[in-house]
Amino acid sequence: MIRGIFTSAMGMTTHMQRMDVITQNMANVNTTAYKRDHVVSHEFSDILMQRINDPGFLQLFQGMPIGNVNPGVFVDDVFTAFTQGAFQQTDNTLDLAISGQGFFVVNLDGEELLTRDGTFSIANGMLATQSGGLVQGQNGNITLPDGYIVINEEGRIYVNDEYVDTLRFTNFTRDGLHSLRKMQDNFFRVSEYTPGTEIPFEGTVLQGFLEASNVNIVQEMVEMITNSRAYDTNARMITVQDNTLQRAVNDIARR
Repeated sequence: MIRGIFTSAMGMTTHMQRMDVITQNMANVNTTAYKRDHVVSHEFSDILMQRINDPGFLQLFQGMPIGNVNPGVFVDDVFTAFTQGAFQQTDNTLDLAISGQGFFVVNLDGEELLTRDGTFSIANGMLATQSGGLVQGQNGNITLPDGYIVINEEGRIYVNDEYVDTLRFTNFTRDGLHSLRKMQDNFFRVSEYTPGTEIPFEGTVLQGFLEASNVNIVQEMVEMITNSRAYDTNARMITVQDNTLQRAVNDIARR
């Protein structure tokens, strides 16, 4: 009985963590280039239950298997889906979107971070993100003189038809993508598991476009409803098992 309560409690904890992720996705449905998260759960290993030390059947049933019991599920990981979001045309010269896999490289407070959010602007003559990070080119920080800016599909930057620099990109294998750590302001950080997973960048740059979030609000709402019902079911099971345990204790006490 106690094991059943524990299993239901683990289920409630797992669904609470799922709800946190779903809520985060829904809150960022309009965030540029946001990548949705989803929870990967895993079952505990089955435990073989045996009937032992039963006074009435001590000799006959010593160590007799009576079946497997599973203590429930737990959150194994939170996985980020790097699927392509839709493109939104803005016609803003400094709005950039990446078509295909890959990231812009940004220097923020001396640390190199990655982002898909191409909402850039000019700050102190340099190409920067909304949070003040400096967009990196092949020669470091990108300094832009006054003039008409053109950025081609390869990320080459021209001002008044004169070449300035080329945007720096990075890309990773599937394992490398999974090892990235999501941060605030739509950045990703390379983790200790990422080195060695970089692959050539094969995407293209779209000037005057932004990538939308890949969150599907309808899908998230359906998952929220399903998750809420599963949470309620586990809560009811705890109540049922608690009442049953209470009756069992009271009946034993009367005898």
